[in-house]
Order: sequence, then C-alpha cells, then structure tokens
Amino acid sequence: MSTVRYSENWDLDVFFKGGSTSTELREHLNHTIEKVIKLEKEATEFEVPTSVEFATDVAKLVESIKDVALNISQASAVIGCFLAADTTDKKALLLQGEIGDFNARFSTALLKIQQVLANIDEVVWTELMVSDSLSEFAFVLGEWRDEVDLKLSEKEESLITSLSVDGYHGWGQLYDLLIGDIKIKFELDGEEKILSVGQVNNLSSHSNADIRKRSFEALEKVWTEKEDFFATALNHLAGFRLAIYEKRGWDSVLKEPLLTNRMSEKTLDAMWGAIGASKEPFVNYLNVKAKMLGTEKLNWYDIDAPVTSSTKEISYQEGAEFILKHFGDFGSELEAFSRKAFEDRWIEAEDRPNKRPGGFCTGMPMSEQSRIFMTYSGSMSNVATLAHELGHAFHSYAMRPVHWMNRQYAMGVAETASTFAEMIVADAAVKAAETKDEKIALLEDKIQRSVAFFMNIHARFLFETRFYEERKKGIVPASRLNELMVEAQQEAHGEALDTVHPHFWASKLHFYITEVPFYNFPYTFGYLFSLSIYAKALEEGKDFEGKYIALLRDTASMSVEDLAIKHLGEDITKEEFWAKGVALCVKDVEDFLELTSEEG
Repeated sequence: MSTVRYSENWDLDVFFKGGSTSTELREHLNHTIEKVIKLEKEATEFEVPTSVEFATDVAKLVESIKDVALNISQASAVIGCFLAADTTDKKALLLQGEIGDFNARFSTALLKIQQVLANIDEVVWTELMVSDSLSEFAFVLGEWRDEVDLKLSEKEESLITSLSVDGYHGWGQLYDLLIGDIKIKFELDGEEKILSVGQVNNLSSHSNADIRKRSFEALEKVWTEKEDFFATALNHLAGFRLAIYEKRGWDSVLKEPLLTNRMSEKTLDAMWGAIGASKEPFVNYLNVKAKMLGTEKLNWYDIDAPVTSSTKEISYQEGAEFILKHFGDFGSELEAFSRKAFEDRWIEAEDRPNKRPGGFCTGMPMSEQSRIFMTYSGSMSNVATLAHELGHAFHSYAMRPVHWMNRQYAMGVAETASTFAEMIVADAAVKAAETKDEKIALLEDKIQRSVAFFMNIHARFLFETRFYEERKKGIVPASRLNELMVEAQQEAHGEALDTVHPHFWASKLHFYITEVPFYNFPYTFGYLFSLSIYAKALEEGKDFEGKYIALLRDTASMSVEDLAIKHLGEDITKEEFWAKGVALCVKDVEDFLELTSEEG
C-alpha cells in the first residue's frame, strides 16, 4: 500500500484563492465579461462569407468563441464546486447568477454567428469545410448550421436565451436552494443527529433494516411536506421548455435530448427494446433478494440493502489503492492519471453536513484539470462511484490534444467512459473476493447497477415522457406526479416491488437540470455501450488502452452510430447490439442466483 495519505478534501485554491470571496475569481469574472462584450461585437460585425478566402476569418472567430467558452466554463465549474461543498454559501449563489448572465450573453452571440453560418451559400460552405483552416471543425460547424434550421429567428432565440436566465434556469437553482435548506433530525447510533439530504440518502444501503426504513420515511416526510414547492418548480421548468418546443414546431419532447446526444430515435428504441425483452431475470433477482431479507416482495428502501453480513467498511485510503491497482491492470495511463488526481487533491469525498447530495465530475478547462465531488462513507458502492467519476475525469484528460470545438461530447458517451472505469473496479472486486459471502455481496453490487440502469432509469424515462405529455395540457399537481411515478416504477421493475417511492420526482436532481432535458436514458446508453468496449478490453489486454483513448477522442466529432461503426464495427440501431450487453448482465444474475441457492 502507498505511504501517501490521500486527502478527502479537494483543492480549489489552485484556481482562485479564497473561496467564493476570492479577489482572483472577481478579477477573472471581470476579464470574462470583457471577453464576452468583445465577442458580442465580433458577432454583430460578422458577415456572410462569400468565398473560401474567408476561411481564416471564420477560424479566428472560432478561437474567440473558444476563449470565451473556456473562461466561462472555468468560473462556472469552480462556483459550482463551492455550492456543492457548502450549500449555505450565499456568495457563491450570487456568483452563480452572475455567471448565468454571462452564459446567456455568450449563447446569444454564438447564435448570431450560427445564423450567419447558416446563410452561407452551399457551394461556398463545401469549400470552407475542406479548407485547411476549418476542415477539423466540419462536423461541429455542420451541426451548428443544421440546428439553426430547426430553431426560430435570431431575434426570437436571443429573447428565449435572455428570458431563460430567470424564467428557466432560475427554477433549477430554486430546486438546489430548497434541497440545500433541508435539514433532517435522525437518530443514529443512539444519538439524534442533524443530517443533510445526501447523508440520509447514504443510509439506503445500511445493513440495519430499521435504519433503512426510517431514513426512507424521514425523506418521504420531507418530500410530502414540500411537494407543492417541488411540483411548482418542475411544472414551470417543463412548461418553459414545452413553450419553446411549441414555438419551434417541435412535436416530440425527445427531439432536443436526442439532438444533444447525437443519437437517433431508432437507437434509443432498440436499446429499450432489448432491455424490455430481458427483464425477467432481474425480476427474479429482486424476488430472491426479498426472500433473503425476509419479505414476500421487495420494498423500495431495501433495493440497496446488503444481503450478507460480510460487507466490510473500506477506508478512503483502501478504496483509492484498490482503484489504482486495478486501473493499472487495464492500462498505465489510466492508473498514472488517477494517482495524480488523488495526490493533487482533485477529489472532495468527506462525509459532512451541508454538502449537496450525489456525485459529479466537473472540468476546469483552462487548467486542464477536473474536480470530483461525492460523499464517501466506506462502502464498495462508494468505491465504484469514485471510479465512475475518475472515468469522467480521464475522458477529459484523453481529450486534451483535441481542439475545444471537438471536445463537447454528449452525456451518453460521457457516461460510457465513467461506467467503463466503474466496471473495471466492480469486476476486480468480485474476482478478489476471499469468501463466498463476500463474492455474493460484491456480485450483487454489480447487479444493483444493472437494476439501476435497466429499471430505475427506465422508470425515470417512462415518468418523464408521460409527465411532459400531460404537462402540455396544463399544470400537473403533486398528487398526479406521485401517481405517474408509482406507475412508472412498478412497470419498470416488473411489478416486483411492494412499496415504491412516490416522491422520487421531487428527490432526484436530474429532473431539475436545465442544461439538458431527459437526464436519464444516456446513463443506460453509456452502461451498455461501455460493456461492448469492456469486452474488447478483456480480449486485447493492456494493448487496448491506446484504442480506447482513440475512441474517447472521437466522442464529440461524430454521431454515436458512426462512433460505434468506426471503433466497434457495430450497428447500434439494432436490438441485437444491445442484447449482447444485457446478456452479460444477466450472467451476473445467474451467478448470483446459483450462489444464493446453494446457501439455501
């Protein structure tokens, strides 16, 4: 084991010293708005290129766009970290509003530029896209041009962007504020504690059934008390989104998420089709788990419950070393990168009050670094989460030689890299199991991820799709949101659950994220897509790391269908592709059922 003791707190001072009151951050924001103003002027003066001679002018404009985007992203990421680490940081909340205004102005300027690009004559456009200055950006510039045709006029889209700051993103920020304000009294280890939502959430995998049940009930009580607040936020957020879609003439609520993820609806349907055809083994798993826990049918709050007593606590240091060892078995670059992340304090993992629930990885593009946020409480699931977020960070690292224009990869492929890293660790944990009980526990930890992606995420997708259809007709009250969620959860889990989570729509941040709608199916896409990559990695050994990095570098410059053809030789619009990945997960269930039947 390494003699280096890894800190559980991240270092943000390396970017801007002094937290949310940093004078360095203030100076950065002042410089950034100057750059935004300069870009606004350039966008206004940008005229339709009439020949290939204008290629260098367009390339210079691309560099200006990149400069502003990097500055905004750097500040936005750091401010987001301040708020995640301390939900009571009121100064950071004000800064978040300020950077939101910057972003709106940047988006408006970018839209003006895109509108001009859309007006270029087709012959001139073709010549520009093969020129030395612009050929590497042809895919993204083509996307910009196509998107303009799908949207309203420059004036109307600019108005939407301006109004979004307070009328759209504001609802997402209100949700964050509501969650951060919640404090829950909870008796734990014989004493009454004041816990955050994130800390109570972490008790869902506690070995004590009473604690799991009480933590679920405590959260459900909070959601019930505040359901009208959350329902108002969700309804207005969705209403704003739907109003835009209607003005643009977009019939399907999936149009935007599919465009954002560079994915066809045929691919999405094929994925859910393959999953729907193979749910029976996972229903069997849930039923067996219920019996192991002494109940006829499984309760929601027992889905993450450990089924053996062999679950041992893993210290942060031990978790880090385990990750590094098995990342090293895959490839030297992934291992060296992750060791640097631990040593240079890129990770915030401490279990303490006032932290935001959940976990994330965010990039600091000007510094070529990332920061990882989570709450580590000593479970193998926490180790897997940490590996997952390191996978995200490695994706950004792999993209370093790529120009900013070709780095804006979508969520589906982003989840591919993270899930791939998580899989390395989960598989290694099962193989390293020293006892039968430990193997059952670790195998189940893997299966729980399949259940999450094939059932929980599917429930979110079903709920959100149906909610948006009902929202088109008017406000959907909290009582109806509860009904929709219960129906979706029972359907997605094959009726295997007794009690479900009616207020899941209120508890899940993903429904309130304004950057991208339907923050659900890309997780399942990434999970199954990464299984194909993982299968190739096992086949080829350490030689595969170079090919893996090459795949990651292409993730923002082609559709997911083309990416799969180029790097995997697979057609992902066919159910057969997805069925192969699902079959690997079914094998985990079969192994689990075999081991647990021997127990009986």
